[in-house]
Amino acid sequence: MAGFKELVSGATPVLIDFYADWCGPCKMLAPTLKEVKAQLGDQIKVLKIDVDRNQALAQKLGVQGVPTLMIYQNGSLKWRQSGVLPTHQIVSQLKAYL
Repeated sequence: MAGFKELVSGATPVLIDFYADWCGPCKMLAPTLKEVKAQLGDQIKVLKIDVDRNQALAQKLGVQGVPTLMIYQNGSLKWRQSGVLPTHQIVSQLKAYL
């Protein structure tokens, strides 16, 4: 994926959702991510990456299962978790980097 480094290099925390269209839990996570974005607004960026369309990137980052969430800030990985998480848990992780 061209530009991944640029997307995650800023001071604004970037929440990345590695997902797949065929993944049921990924679909469950989508409204949660909208809620996280609604709560934190422009303080964060949310990026959804389809693992089937970006296999090289997913492999490079060691994404083995979907959904996998990651938080990047200033170009480095700050946090990662696989599976569906509640809104408040994702928000509290992001707040640590605001």
